[in-house]
Amino acid sequence: MATIRLTMAQALLKFLDQQFISVDGHEIKFVQGVMGIFGHGNVTGIGEALERSAGDLNFIQGKNEQGMVHAAAAFAKQNNRKQIYACTTSIGPGALNMVTAAATATVNRIPVLLLPGDNFASRQPDPVLQQLEVPGDYTISATDAFKAVSKYWDRIVRPEQLMTAALQAMRVLTDPAEMGAVTLALPQDVQAEAYDYPLSFFDKRVHTIDRRPPAADAVKRAAKLILEKKKPLIIAGGGVLYAVASKELAAFAEAFGIPVAETQAGKSSLPWNHPLQVGAVGVTGTLAANLIAKDADLIIGVGTRYSDFTTSSKSAFGHPDVQFVNLNISSFDSAKLNGVSVTADAKEGLRELLAALTAAGYASGYAAEEISSLKKQWDDEVDRLYAMEHSEGLSQTRALGVINENIGASAVIVAAAGSLPGDLHRLWRSEQPKTYHMEYGFSCMGYEIAGAFGAALAEPERDTYAVLGDGSYLMLHSELVTSLQEGRKITVLLFDNHGFQCIHNLQRGHGSDGFGNEFRYRSKETNGLTGGYMPIDFAAHARSLGAKAYKVGTAEELREALLLAKQETVTTLIEISVVPGTNTGGYESWWHVGVPEVSVSENVVEASQKMKARVQSARSI
Repeated sequence: MATIRLTMAQALLKFLDQQFISVDGHEIKFVQGVMGIFGHGNVTGIGEALERSAGDLNFIQGKNEQGMVHAAAAFAKQNNRKQIYACTTSIGPGALNMVTAAATATVNRIPVLLLPGDNFASRQPDPVLQQLEVPGDYTISATDAFKAVSKYWDRIVRPEQLMTAALQAMRVLTDPAEMGAVTLALPQDVQAEAYDYPLSFFDKRVHTIDRRPPAADAVKRAAKLILEKKKPLIIAGGGVLYAVASKELAAFAEAFGIPVAETQAGKSSLPWNHPLQVGAVGVTGTLAANLIAKDADLIIGVGTRYSDFTTSSKSAFGHPDVQFVNLNISSFDSAKLNGVSVTADAKEGLRELLAALTAAGYASGYAAEEISSLKKQWDDEVDRLYAMEHSEGLSQTRALGVINENIGASAVIVAAAGSLPGDLHRLWRSEQPKTYHMEYGFSCMGYEIAGAFGAALAEPERDTYAVLGDGSYLMLHSELVTSLQEGRKITVLLFDNHGFQCIHNLQRGHGSDGFGNEFRYRSKETNGLTGGYMPIDFAAHARSLGAKAYKVGTAEELREALLLAKQETVTTLIEISVVPGTNTGGYESWWHVGVPEVSVSENVVEASQKMKARVQSARSI
């Protein structure tokens, strides 16, 4: 057997460089490169391998470990999970900084490969710098923290173990039903140890991602139930976009006159002006979608995991006999809500269901203009909110309207947390698939700028916009520098509303007077954060990093800044001053949160009693 002597780190890179996938007959290089921040746990192992023997793998220098994993996840998401970046760090804090982003990827079913450094397997330098010592179990290290947030986890304590671990890692990373974070913990001494690896381990591997057809009996069961129902509603999730099934979704809906609502991950599956597109559903849903959901006798979930925001904490579906058909590549998700499970690729499943229902002559029972009337009412409401003026300055909904009208139909917006996801889910008018990039499975503050860089890395031909609040910017903006370094322009639209206003609104909506959520100075009189707003110059900060920047406070200034930003050749930030609390509220929706049963505040106790009443009316499964 022919062999080649390599260090474990060199062998890992050589292996990753030879991984390809095949989808619908198209072959694609799967691992594009490695994002990394070097430290004593990886600089002389993987660092040396990247410097001397990276092959065709590209290296991108991260600025924050969490940020670079967000960028890698966004890259994979924007590419419909067909390409990835690996991420390497040192041991200890460098490794643990990736845990939050690992969870974000796993919750959203996005493939990322994490390569944190680890303690010496030999245990000779003991304890090594940054080592976590657990006296009761000396096999535990900081990287064990990744077990809870990874779909596959392994620690390679001998160089030959790489061969098994690498193949298992690729199994998970290329399986649409299993995708998430994969963690290979790499002890720093083992990274540098040599082994005679078989040359066959480095042969080109093509992982075929087959479109999984539904079982014939599953199609029959689903079709039988649909034929019994008059008012079905389709909920399109992220699985529609990952399967590139927008055309099949439209054909299915049009064939039977079924309205389509969308989750955060599924938004842009159909254009906003499609006659059957009723918009966002759930807590952040439109009035049209939520009214239809309330009366629907059947929910057809396509590629959705039914989060509490999608189901309004299981209260969105009010019909006494409502049932569910769940089309999902993952049996874990297709079994939810006691539904009829169709475990299959979204495109294949929709095709099969279309054929079965067409043969049976099915049509939904919606009255003429019932859907169009609700859609027209909602479109008018969006027009009103987009044009809404405020006496104190620029409202958040007005700003979003100006942005929506001026960035272009092919531009990608990236967002994640705060009040903006709610407004964007309800109001944003997407015309093309994959132009709405929302991380709302984990709603991780700080994803936005890193995610925009990852999306721009995936589709450099599109204009990419990070849409975020001042709170998210302060949490994590480091990959703005990486976008400048890599020459991948993004435009950062920073809504300055002086704090964590989304949670401030939630807090006050459940009995609080408002506490600890605004960016105010501490008051000597109250000893609380009740002084004046802190005047933070975000535009100046962005300029100090090398970006271009503008500050706006009116709709006209925002429109002009957007036009100027398009002409810039480097990453640009627009600081948008908006009036706090000018976001949208709920439309026929409810969210289950814990409210104290006992409080010195009568308002809190009253809010708790109202919450209890709503909980009793929600579904239990």
